[in-house]
Amino acid sequence: MRWMRAAGRGLLVLAVVLTGYVASGARADDGAVGGRGPLTLATAGDLTGYLGPLLEGWNRTHPGEKVTLVELPDSADETHAQMTTDLRGGDRSRFDVLNIDVAWTSEFAAAGWIRPLPRDRFPLKSFLPPVVDTATYDGRLYAVPYVTNAGLLLYRKDILAKEGVAPPRTWAELERDAKTIAPKYGLDGYAGQFLPYEGLTVNAAEAVYSAGGTILGDEGERVTVDSAAAREGIGFLARGVREGWIPAKALTYKEEESKQAFQDGRLLFLRNWPYAYVVASARGSKVAGRIGAVPLPGPDGPGASVLGGSNLAVNTHAPHPESAARLIAYLTSGPVQRMVLTRGALPPVRAALYDDPELVRRFPYLPTLRASVLAAAPRPKSPRYDQVSLVVQAVVHDALTGQETPESAVRRLARELAAVSTR
Repeated sequence: MRWMRAAGRGLLVLAVVLTGYVASGARADDGAVGGRGPLTLATAGDLTGYLGPLLEGWNRTHPGEKVTLVELPDSADETHAQMTTDLRGGDRSRFDVLNIDVAWTSEFAAAGWIRPLPRDRFPLKSFLPPVVDTATYDGRLYAVPYVTNAGLLLYRKDILAKEGVAPPRTWAELERDAKTIAPKYGLDGYAGQFLPYEGLTVNAAEAVYSAGGTILGDEGERVTVDSAAAREGIGFLARGVREGWIPAKALTYKEEESKQAFQDGRLLFLRNWPYAYVVASARGSKVAGRIGAVPLPGPDGPGASVLGGSNLAVNTHAPHPESAARLIAYLTSGPVQRMVLTRGALPPVRAALYDDPELVRRFPYLPTLRASVLAAAPRPKSPRYDQVSLVVQAVVHDALTGQETPESAVRRLARELAAVSTR
């Protein structure tokens, strides 16, 4: 869950107003009533330290529904493994509310681990529209969006200004500038997250989507990746590595390593989440005040990002589902979502926050991020998403390292994804 691991490094200290805040439709009470009672909230490791203070505000106003935070490893893969192991225990599960990566909703719903939620209980019309789709499976709402994310292209605006060049809108412009401008300043051209892990799945999907292709359809029941668009997208990345404007060291980059390369002044262009803009703009960064952000480019204009972020879901066997729903309403309320952005640099799901003049002054990338989220698409939906992602990582990595041509890689992707979908 990238948003948890890389959302700035400050504590989120709640304003006093939040200590008295009660979610819509809820009131502070003294004990369990019906479906109410204490809860556990499972999440990946909270490296920013913001969830503890936030939940203290809830616990003070809801003494009969106190939440215990259960922090799992900060690695998405390890968190997924621990959550699924626990959920397979059925009514012996320790977790009531789960903070899950947006890509896991279909898997958890299809397995029967999380319960459907009533749409009218939550202000879904107040959210950015694409984020709601990440919380649905088979036409039903199984989670509530909590944090969103979309990839951005960060660039050195000081260098492009010296060259009299606008930030790239197309792959051709990105490739040209990475080849010709970056070497003049002793920089590498372009990097994303190309180590074979979840980040590579995201980068590969963005390349395919930007070219107009897809990977899976019909909730993972149909493989759609064998297309000219997929060959073009994967071919774009493979060509970059082969020609050197994507440095070979980028094949070892995850989010943090790629952010550090850009922050240290070693890259002209970087694909990353908004947190990288915040951190690279902070005092002490070698490129503070010299970076800009635009939507990811595509073949003929702005491309498509993959939606990141997390959703809040309720364990099917949670003994206090009413309290779980009330907690989710609290965490997705306007006041809490505002603090998530201002103190944690986490992109909120509430649409109105992206138009707030004060917030736009503090976070100038917000209009670009909003446009990117609205144009973004979910990762391939599948009840077997973990297996789908592993296939994409392995095959695309072989294409980037030259072990497969983009054409053969796409054919192999289609075969292996078909095998996964029929298991």
